[in-house]
Amino acid sequence: MNNATNTIAARPHGAPATGQNDAEHAAALRFITCGSVDDGKSTLIGRLLVDSKTVLQDQLAGVQRGGETDLALLTDGLSAEREQGITIDVAYRYFATARRKFIIGDAPGHEQYTRNMVTAASSADAAVVLVDATKLRWAASEETGELLPQTRRHTLLAHLLRVPSIVFAVNKLDAVDDPAVVLRRIRTALETFTRAAGIASVATVPVSALKGWNVVDAKSDGWAGYDGPSLLALLEDLPNMSADTAEPFASPVQWVEKFSSSSDTSQGRRTFWGRVAAGSVAPGQEITVMPSGQTATVAQVLDHARRPGDVAAGHSAGIVLDREVDVSRGDWLLAPGAFAPTREIAATVAWLDDEPLVPGRVYWALHGHRWVKAKVKRIVDRLDIQTLAREAATELPANALGHVELALQEPVAVRPFAQARMLGAMILVDTASHKTSAAVLIQ
Repeated sequence: MNNATNTIAARPHGAPATGQNDAEHAAALRFITCGSVDDGKSTLIGRLLVDSKTVLQDQLAGVQRGGETDLALLTDGLSAEREQGITIDVAYRYFATARRKFIIGDAPGHEQYTRNMVTAASSADAAVVLVDATKLRWAASEETGELLPQTRRHTLLAHLLRVPSIVFAVNKLDAVDDPAVVLRRIRTALETFTRAAGIASVATVPVSALKGWNVVDAKSDGWAGYDGPSLLALLEDLPNMSADTAEPFASPVQWVEKFSSSSDTSQGRRTFWGRVAAGSVAPGQEITVMPSGQTATVAQVLDHARRPGDVAAGHSAGIVLDREVDVSRGDWLLAPGAFAPTREIAATVAWLDDEPLVPGRVYWALHGHRWVKAKVKRIVDRLDIQTLAREAATELPANALGHVELALQEPVAVRPFAQARMLGAMILVDTASHKTSAAVLIQ
């Protein structure tokens, strides 16, 4: 990791890229802020909104405490959050600069709300992991120290969930005696951790969310020994999550729409809607229906606005087949011969339930829009987030990461999560309480 990203050529905040004009924005960037409790995530987002001139005066007037503006209240929308001064659920906010639009997810830092962070990270293009410079203690002779457990957990989860870009923002450096030394030590700790975990980060940026230093506008006096771009300038240049277009075609059926009666017998009378999970679909393509195994030819493809044309992964499509085939919500439309449905799954799980995961229990597994029963055959191991070692385990407690083997009641068509997000992801739901128990990433 460097002071600034090696792959991004920073430009002044708000300046359009070469050859661009205001009508040629990059695609909106979805990013989350995450990290430990009270690291300043909500305050950072509030600062981004205020300094980018997104907040109206009446909104600012509504977040006053003791005559001063409490930036965190701009995202803490639940009454319980305002009363307790914590973030509980994910709060989404929107803003734009001259160069790009942004969708921010403020993920809670408390360990008991890790499931909400996982939900936000699953669709994020980037993660800004905050590190509170005032919380990390070490001897004066040490050049590094231990990161907080939730900092490590959120970073690992963002990496496991294939968030393309991870940026570390070291906050509250304005409150330490020697910010340059503290930043150097924290950067060393982050480098040691990410190297051992195989995580590639974009940058480590010193910020003061409270004072606004290096958040929207870069602090130009070499504060904390840093002379790179501001956090917002980095975010303006980050790439969007790439769709899994290189994989064979696969699309889960979310909704079946029936046409009015028609005399046209060249195609079926139903449209099968869903977001294409992998590959692309075009008229004339052969498909197989999972689980029935029936085959048909694509007669027509509609995009989200019902315009005919090809549709690639990451976009919604309405697919009309050349004949009537029994297809229902939860079925998958697949490229013929490209998948070998299986009932045996090896996976990494982020355990989110208060009740621990133990072998032998049965859960509902949701794959795409299809529900199947899943039994936990065995727990292979548990990941120690401090040492990154795999340890033998007989159960997984709340918020643990581990490797398990699942036996499904019915076969499903899957791909490793590292290759295809939708095909390689499941959730486990408790059959009695209906709580979401785990995020499952297929190996």
